[in-house]
Amino acid sequence: MKTTQMKAGTNIIIQKIMFATFIGLLFLQFTSCDSEKDTEKSHLTVRMTDAPANYDAVMVDVKSVEIIGNGGTTVLLNANAGIYNLLDFSNGLDTMIASGDLEAGSISQIRLILGTNNSILVDGVVYPLSTPSAEQSGLKLQVNQTFEPGVDYYILLDFDANQSVVKTGNGAYKLKPVIRTINTAITGSIIGSISPIGENIVVTATSNGISYSSVTNANGKFLISGLPSGTYSITVTPALPLLPVTITAKTVVVGVSTDLGTVVF
Repeated sequence: MKTTQMKAGTNIIIQKIMFATFIGLLFLQFTSCDSEKDTEKSHLTVRMTDAPANYDAVMVDVKSVEIIGNGGTTVLLNANAGIYNLLDFSNGLDTMIASGDLEAGSISQIRLILGTNNSILVDGVVYPLSTPSAEQSGLKLQVNQTFEPGVDYYILLDFDANQSVVKTGNGAYKLKPVIRTINTAITGSIIGSISPIGENIVVTATSNGISYSSVTNANGKFLISGLPSGTYSITVTPALPLLPVTITAKTVVVGVSTDLGTVVF
């Protein structure tokens, strides 16, 4: 009788071990399938930066970010929706506004959709910023890039607040966004500072007839990002009576910040 009970107990233990092993193998199989699925997709992170502007604050209401494929397919990314002060993200600072997985292949556009809670702070007074076109269909930014499976991509939206805010004749303000998409994997940048220190001094980099510009911050520093590799002439234009300074033959290399040092007037 005891022998029979021992055999029965042993069989139960073996059955439990076999069941646990089966569950473990099944879990590994599902995990493997999930990993294979992940490697078939691309991952995209969209971040936002800004060139400094002569305002106290420029508040932009980000609602969502969509990716448009060449075939017209639309993918809604996971957005960090909220109201952002663009001036918090200038001269090398940025913030993530959306991310998500995409089917590998070509994409043609990023669509940035804004809400209605946009405003500007000027001399302590808040003014609303109207954005009718953005509210209806979103801001369409051309990308035209091919994404490979299993690769992480990072695109920077350079939101130029200085050019994007327009003052109307009746004292109101409109937001007409000027945004440049920057693929940091294929571009470089130019950094530097000025002396004497001045804010909102225009700095322009030109190569092959194409110009890129930014302005200095409160510390007199500047950054021009998203520059294709090449040789550039850089002009810094201070307020009168100081005269502009031009620096020639500066080389920009992909993934590198070319430091001009301090430009002295």
